[in-house]
Amino acid sequence: MAQALPASVPDTAVPGAVTQAEGAAMLRAVFNLFRLWGVDDGQARVLLGQPSPSTFYRWKRGDIGSLPSDLLWRLGDLMGIHKALRYLFMEPERAYAWVAKPNAAFHGKSALQRMLAGAPSDLTAVRNYLDAERGGW
Repeated sequence: MAQALPASVPDTAVPGAVTQAEGAAMLRAVFNLFRLWGVDDGQARVLLGQPSPSTFYRWKRGDIGSLPSDLLWRLGDLMGIHKALRYLFMEPERAYAWVAKPNAAFHGKSALQRMLAGAPSDLTAVRNYLDAERGGW
């Protein structure tokens, strides 16, 4: 027998779908992560899929509405990268610094340089590398 959804969840909700509030929380967290990684606004726009400057700065101010699904995928990868780094490094500062350090896995470039190539697959490649390093999935 089907269970009734709690009143706070609309009956049109798709299982596993990210709500608007969750997407906004992810974006706020990623902006904080960019600050910790030392990512400038130009780099942040690349990592977020090149939103228009007006949209980017609106999001940065906290005016976040509905987010496109491709951005949600990028946010998921960025949060996954953060999570994997926090598992791998005891000291948060080392985790944040790792992103900018040259790495043999990326042909001597940093993970940030790899991600700044701009394709969603570049974010996924860094996430997959870190997940494999930590023994995830």
